[in-house]
Amino acid sequence: MGTHQLGRTARLELDDQSLREWDALVLDSGPEGVVLDRSAFYPGGGGQPPDHGVLLWQGVQTRIAGVRKGDDMVLIPVEDDPLPPVGTTVQCAVEDDRRTALMRTHSGLHLLCGVVFRDYGCLVTGGNMEPLSARMDFDLREVPEGFKQTVEDACNLEIEADRRIDVKELPRAAAFEIPDIIRTATNLVPPEVKDVRIVDIIGLDTQADGGTHVASTRQIGRIQVAKVENKGRGFRRLRIKISD
Repeated sequence: MGTHQLGRTARLELDDQSLREWDALVLDSGPEGVVLDRSAFYPGGGGQPPDHGVLLWQGVQTRIAGVRKGDDMVLIPVEDDPLPPVGTTVQCAVEDDRRTALMRTHSGLHLLCGVVFRDYGCLVTGGNMEPLSARMDFDLREVPEGFKQTVEDACNLEIEADRRIDVKELPRAAAFEIPDIIRTATNLVPPEVKDVRIVDIIGLDTQADGGTHVASTRQIGRIQVAKVENKGRGFRRLRIKISD
């Protein structure tokens, strides 16, 4: 895949989801944050929170507490941390434990979505995640007996199957020829997006998605369906936890 771009920043994390350290040049720096020429910080989206990490420069550390997307990708420093001047070369590092946990969680949600769609035909109506815990809402009018345990068991069977998780891009028209490529009740892919990023759990789930993922289902760990909640109008919320 070619380099992805957000404003003036080349997005490295979409081409290499294992990248944790790299060098970059500071293009902008001020009260609003820091803009780099290249970054592997995931800026957030699709329910996945932004990365945390650090910039190291001239013996100084700037901690990164978040990312804001706009015309540029702006890294948000921890309050009162020093800012690297424009033109400075910085060493960058993503907080590995947090990113890896979020990748496992995000892939776990896709696996959950694949299982519920396959076995119950339900579309997703919402979702959110934190490291190793998440929720996903489904349009499920009636909850079958034993649903919670049945879904948990099915998810863990798919994890044990060690299915490969592939990421690729397709032209928009080709992507939307894939059956059920949109698993949400509403198509969230903006019309201006010409190339659609596809995350494919081989043999189980294929979705349009912009987040970061592990390479196989076994890397997710184990899924526990902690709770099934009734959110009204037939919408059911499944809360999951990820463990080793």
